[in-house]
Amino acid sequence: MTYGVDRFEAGGGARAPWLTVVGIGEDGFAGLSRAARGALTRADVIVGGDRHLAMLPPRLAARGEAWPRPFNIAPVLARRGKPVCVLASGDPMLFGVGASVALALPADEWFVLPAPSSLSLAASRLGWPLQDVTMLSLVGRPLAALGVHLHSGVRLLVLSQDGGSPAALAAWLCERGFGATRMSVFEHLGGTRERRIDACADAWPPIDIAALNLVALECRPAHDARPLSLTVGLPDDVFAHDGQITKRDVRAVTLARLAPAPGALLWDVGAGCGSIGIEWMRAHPSCRAIAIEAEPQRQRLIERNREALGVPALQLICGAAPNALAGLPTPDAVFIGGGVTVAGVLEACWARLRAGGRLVANAVTLQGEAALVAWRARHGGTLTRIALGEALPLGGFDTWRQALPITLLDVTKPYEDEAGHA
Repeated sequence: MTYGVDRFEAGGGARAPWLTVVGIGEDGFAGLSRAARGALTRADVIVGGDRHLAMLPPRLAARGEAWPRPFNIAPVLARRGKPVCVLASGDPMLFGVGASVALALPADEWFVLPAPSSLSLAASRLGWPLQDVTMLSLVGRPLAALGVHLHSGVRLLVLSQDGGSPAALAAWLCERGFGATRMSVFEHLGGTRERRIDACADAWPPIDIAALNLVALECRPAHDARPLSLTVGLPDDVFAHDGQITKRDVRAVTLARLAPAPGALLWDVGAGCGSIGIEWMRAHPSCRAIAIEAEPQRQRLIERNREALGVPALQLICGAAPNALAGLPTPDAVFIGGGVTVAGVLEACWARLRAGGRLVANAVTLQGEAALVAWRARHGGTLTRIALGEALPLGGFDTWRQALPITLLDVTKPYEDEAGHA
């Protein structure tokens, strides 16, 4: 069902949505469309931030109500069925309140009237085609989340958390060898107080920045910087580890079998330093992973690696499988790098894995390999032997040094038919 911008004025027919989310820019009420002004005029209540509510003229009959702190859309939902307007910055569907409303209401109960987003305005000021730019937000998110995007020539538009974000971002870029990155900070985009500050990260000036700002980055690494590939199989030495790590080439094969997909959740069981879960999450911004690790020292390694390698959202469960798996969300894929011989681990992971999901397990010992062979006999799948050698010096010559062979089990959980049989 669709509604035109004049839906409130339509006579008869389908019932109009009760909630209208109005995007408002720095130019305030004067910059709103006729449809947006009409929605505000007809509303019983207008909900928004203090700054947005202050932009409205006193002639509006609707009662203004500020968002609760901490933020919650419950007051809006409590007025379901009555004409309500919500004010949001720019485009409410771009890092805005629209995302929260979309989770709570069906599409036919609400309507969005967007204004140009600050990201669109910044792109127009810079002359950057928006489809070629990566858009990110630091609002409620750590700087480390930007790490996966640091590559030469990449353009980023970043919504700041507050006025301190540009200086913090400049220092963070310098720490990672990207001090030559060009930064443009925009304040109050689209309003009479709009201001732009340009400088490189390693020369960022100590000036006050408005809390409402956006940072544009054109990434430039130093000659000795080490940008990390977007493909799986990062060098082992970018991970902090105690020697218990799925090595680079085996990791690449393992992740290829796990097959990361947008939005998919991985359990990394017996995570060690977290290398599998970290590379899973680097495969796509929406990939999710949970690392399960019992050793405190390795838990600290995971915490360090997830920050350094740009996936701070990796969830760490401190405990040992199978007990630590209780209550976790259903995974789309499971990797077992250690503990295949621990009683109940394979069974518990298989039971919790969604139908159609993938289980991949690696074993290096004869006992672990025997467990995988027995598992395959019951549940199917494929077994692969991975044997790698590296050329290393031997006296004045070179010779092959073989790593311990890895046995890899790859099995997909079948869907059940209507009779309940796999």
